[in-house]
Amino acid sequence: METKSNRLLSLDFFRGLTVAAMILVNNPGSWAHIYPPLEHAEWNGCTPTDLVFPFFLFIVGVSIAYAMGSKRDDDDTHDRTIGKAFKRAVVLFLLGFILAIFPRNFSTFDFFEALKTVRIPGVLQRIAVVFLISTILFLKLNDKGLFRAIVIFLFGYWALMNFVTVPGIGPANLEKETNLGAWLDRTILTEAHLWKQSKTWDPEGILSTIPAVGTCLFGVLVGVYLKSKTVEAATKIAWLFSVGTLAVIGGLLWDLQFPINKALWTSSYVLYTGGLATIILALSYWLIDVNRYTRFTKPFVVYGVNAITVFFLSGLMPRLLNMIKVDFNGEKVGALSYVYKAWFAPYFLPINASLAYAVAFVLFWYIILWVMYKRNIIIKV
Repeated sequence: METKSNRLLSLDFFRGLTVAAMILVNNPGSWAHIYPPLEHAEWNGCTPTDLVFPFFLFIVGVSIAYAMGSKRDDDDTHDRTIGKAFKRAVVLFLLGFILAIFPRNFSTFDFFEALKTVRIPGVLQRIAVVFLISTILFLKLNDKGLFRAIVIFLFGYWALMNFVTVPGIGPANLEKETNLGAWLDRTILTEAHLWKQSKTWDPEGILSTIPAVGTCLFGVLVGVYLKSKTVEAATKIAWLFSVGTLAVIGGLLWDLQFPINKALWTSSYVLYTGGLATIILALSYWLIDVNRYTRFTKPFVVYGVNAITVFFLSGLMPRLLNMIKVDFNGEKVGALSYVYKAWFAPYFLPINASLAYAVAFVLFWYIILWVMYKRNIIIKV
């Protein structure tokens, strides 16, 4: 049913699909011209783009179950495993920090001045923290304990956000700048170290990391079940589809009181996105690992085996290339901006030019990753 190395091909496929989607939505030709499904919801609600990050954390959870399952029952290995997880989390956090502090111009860059305003939260930083906490909980708790942890995290976060008075502001609320999470981020991190587009709140803030761990643990439990050797594949698929559907329904019902919201990572958002991720993984498992329909998987597997590497490098490359200034109609623009303005914008409607550039960017990285894959170059973080 599964690959000889006990590695789920469907998981690599799902991971690669998710990372490719991440790169697509993060690199439009122009932020002023984006199709609505490729944008985040303004606040409450969920677009396809809002599914990408929770899907990745869910996949991290499934991967934890597969990679560390053999160490779970051996208490003597726990400290060593947690130590390795801590080192990995530090590397991930530092990679995110590098992307945050990376200068637009080295000639005027002052590292110590930049530290005063660098954004501390971020995508890779959240992955690092969630991965470490989830690893510890996976090793120290049994499956029932993990389920209880998810329940505590989701209901605890719901109670905090809906019933705790926000100091200096007033009653509990779910607005952008006045909710409890935003207040906590401003108090601990200060406005200078938050998301630059808002300055007063951060979509990867401290408090919302609690339900984000719940997303990862959702994936852990799915991974534990998928890895079971005593359950037939057909039964696994039926149960995963059922659980995923129930979670989606639960998220939609909870949305009536605690709105689905990525920036707040609400509990309803955890159920809704976790349920969809479970359904997609179950479908992928049925097609790829059970029925062996693998002809369409290669491009996404190529992305999946070097997921963090391509996410980091695809974020770093635009910063580097746009330091190179090129003349365009008498104006000095960054090299990548030149590519968009000269090679895409003249030949499409603005919104299609922006999308075509993003697709080309994804294909560019696919070529690099394909060469790495063929040479068996896998960079593990």
